[in-house]
This record gives sequence, structure tokens and C-alpha cells, in this order.
Amino acid sequence: MSNWFEGTNEIECDLEKVKNAIENLGEHIVGVVSLMPGLTSVELVEQGNDFVIIKTNEGLMKRSNISKRIDAECVALEFDEEYQAGTKVTAKSHILDEFMESQNGINHQMVISSVEAPGLLGFFYRNSGKSSTGNAFLASYKNYFESKI
Repeated sequence: MSNWFEGTNEIECDLEKVKNAIENLGEHIVGVVSLMPGLTSVELVEQGNDFVIIKTNEGLMKRSNISKRIDAECVALEFDEEYQAGTKVTAKSHILDEFMESQNGINHQMVISSVEAPGLLGFFYRNSGKSSTGNAFLASYKNYFESKI
């Protein structure tokens, strides 16, 4: 399946900050997701070595099969996501976040693929939500890393 969303942005921080942040995936994911527009509550429900479950005011988000790749110039997080927004729609996707050193900090590239969302609301989400969803995640990462002490 083709990529549903691809986008990049520049974040003013160093790669060490990203490496430190992903040591605790639950805290990291809650921190990033809590900066998404429209979410008024985000809390960690459960986490393990390769999964995180969080609850938002919209529903339950499960990130599973999480893998980290860390080297001197790049950090990559890859995972599957299932997001139940109430009883109305459940979206599934595969997400790759890559953070690479650049002249002004780090370059963040996000790729969202394999998007599935059944039903009429799922149809609208799949066909009109990619830009707003992807760009909201990029902005959340930027805000998270630029404000994280």
C-alpha cells in the first residue's frame, strides 16, 4: 500500500534529546500525543517492551510492534497504531518517525502508511484526514522537543 502521509520538519534540538526522550516510550508518547489539537486528556494505561496503550478524551490508542533504531546520526521509531475514537471509527496504520541531524538541529521525517478505517466515517478519515493528521503529529513532535527540558 502506498504512503498515506509523508512530511518533514526541522526541530531545534539535538539528537541526544531525542535519544533520551525515547528511553521511556510511555512518557514520550503521552507527551507528544497530549499536544495534538482537540485532545484535552491523555493518560498512560499500560506499556511494555514493544507496546504502549494510552487513553485520550476521544478513545483508546494502542501502539504496538514498536522498534527503535539508534545510531550516531539518526534515531528511528517504527510501530503499528490502532486508534479507537469512541464507537464511531477505529483507524489502523503503520508509522515511521526518523530524526536525523541537520545544520539547525534535527530533521524529522514522518511516514504514515497502511491506513485502514472502515465505514462511512472511516472513508472520510482516509480520504480527507491525512494532511491534517500528519501535520498535527509533525507539529506536536516539534513542540514537544523544542519545549522539553
